Parts: sequence; structure tokens; C-alpha cells
Amino acid sequence: MAEPISTTLLVAKAAVTALADEKLRKGIAWTIGLILSPIILIIVLICGLLSGTADHNNTAVDLCFEGGVISGSIPEDYRGYIENMRGSFTLLDGSIASVNGEMEDGDSLDSTRVKAIFYALFFGAESPSRVEHRRFVDCFVTYEERTRTVTVTDAEGNETTEEETYIVAVLINDLTMVYGNIENVMGMTVTSENQTNANRIYSLVKYGHGAIDRDEFLYPGEPIGDGSYQALMEEAQKYIGFPYVWGGSNPSTSFDCSGYVCWVYTQSGVYNLPRTTATGIYNQCALVPKDEAMPGDLVFFQGTYAGAGAASHIGIYIGNGQMLHAGSPIGYADLNTAYWKKHFLAFGRLPGTE
Repeated sequence: MAEPISTTLLVAKAAVTALADEKLRKGIAWTIGLILSPIILIIVLICGLLSGTADHNNTAVDLCFEGGVISGSIPEDYRGYIENMRGSFTLLDGSIASVNGEMEDGDSLDSTRVKAIFYALFFGAESPSRVEHRRFVDCFVTYEERTRTVTVTDAEGNETTEEETYIVAVLINDLTMVYGNIENVMGMTVTSENQTNANRIYSLVKYGHGAIDRDEFLYPGEPIGDGSYQALMEEAQKYIGFPYVWGGSNPSTSFDCSGYVCWVYTQSGVYNLPRTTATGIYNQCALVPKDEAMPGDLVFFQGTYAGAGAASHIGIYIGNGQMLHAGSPIGYADLNTAYWKKHFLAFGRLPGTE
């Protein structure tokens, strides 16, 4: 008695027969194509949208900050967002001018910084009212009551002096404090992603598209300031070999990465940098294109440990693809290694250290 033919064998024979028949083979191919074509089309569309997102974002930033005709190729939603943001920028300009008029000692707001943060928080969202625009700008300053001596002339022409009080706006240089003010005043949460986006928008407007190019490292540029770089290095090199200590911020405790940078910049006299985190320092910097990075600038990294905010590690750039940082122990590191390239975030420059 013959053994029964297995189901698998029957299926295999049927497949061989089908593939041997050219007409049937083409029919199967067309059927598979019809089934898969919608899926393929969706994948192509998604890839196209993703590849175009950065271009649309950069175009929107350029149009909002620089003006110009909005092309018909810009998606309709983006057109509305751009027009709303332009209107907000007009209101912000008025508020910035008003606050600048209340300052002393030649201080003034960085209007590009104010607008970049506003853009990062409100592009695509419902635009705040005129009053809210002024409240937003007020987040960048504090108000102090001061006294001054004034001359008063009475009805008979006699002059006397007297003290009067007045209010002055004082610029806040620490963006961490600014973001805290925005959260409290505007009733919103400012995420680390918002802060990173604001910094990138600021750098895009200030330095152009090269500021956010992360494809390769370039290291020209002269050291910061006349004599400043030497003072910075003299202080920084004192602590080479010190151990890494989480939370450390001075020689008696040793340092972590941000504690080391804050101490070195402050003690060298290059820049007064009160103790803060790597993200806190990142938020105070203008991002610098790689081809404009100078020895003495700062280099930031992300994702070196979880939950660190926008920037998780920081070092002092010393040129030739090297940094000096609080590793384990404090010492030099090559930025071109796979690890640091993977985690690279940006080069940054503190105000006034050009």
C-alpha cells in the first residue's frame, strides 16, 4: 500500500508547477505587487516627508526672521504658522524696545535670543495676546527699585535737590532662570527639547545653516581673546589628574564636568560662570559652527547618561580635535573617537569671550 502524500509535499509540487507556467507566474507577481504597492507608496511618502522636514523647518525660520515672500510650495499649515509668527515678532519687537528703554548701563535684550525661544515654544501653536507678548519679554529681565538725585525748581525759580525712586530693568544672563520665569509666568513647561531647539534656531539665525552641521569636525580658529586663552589653560591644567567626583565643584572636593568648567572659567577671570549643570551652561552659549570653533570654546555632548537634559557632558575645546574635561580623571580627550562623535551635541561660546 502506497504511503499518503504529505500536505507539505503537495504544496511544494503546486508551487513548482505554478512557477513553471510563465503566464501564471506573471499573474502571481502582479497580484503580489497590487497587494504591496499601497504599503510601498506609504513608505515612500513617509520617507519623503521625513527628508523634507528639516528643509521646511529651516525655510520657516528664515522666513520668520528674515522676511521675504512665502513660496507657494510651502504647505498651507506652514504658511499660516509663518504668518502668525511674523505677527508675534512685530509685537515682540515693540515690547523689547520698551524694556530696553527701561535699562541702564548700556544693557539691552538680545532680540534674536528672545525670538528664538518664543519660536521654539509657540511655532504652530495659538499665538499669545499682545499682553502675553510683553509678559514673555519680561521673563528676560528683573526689575529693581533704585534711587537718584534730581534737581527740582519751585515756582519762584529756586532750585533744590531731592532723592527720588525709580524702576530699572536688569538683564538676566542665565537662561536657566529665564526658562524658569517663562514656566511660572506663561504657565507652561519648557522641556529640554524646547531648549535645544531654541539654541539651534538662535544659531541658525545668527551664524547660518553651517551652525548645525554635525557631519564632520573642523578645527581652525584662533584662541579666544587676547591673553584669555592662556589664563584659561593655566587654571584648567592645574587639576589634570584630579578624580571625577559627581557634584564636585572646587579643588577641595574635586570636580564633575560642569563643576570643572564653571570653576576654571570663573577663577581664570575669563567669564564669571556660577555653578550650574552642563545644560545650564549650554543654555547660556551661542552655538558655534564647527569651522568657527576656537580654542577656549566649549564642546557639549548628549546622551552620555540618562535624564541629563539637553547636554549631559561638557569639555573645554583646546584645538586640533582635542578637549580638556573632567573625565575619569580630569585630562585630555580626542573628539574624533567613535564615542565622542556619537554623543556630540554642539560647540558653544559664552557671551563676550570672542
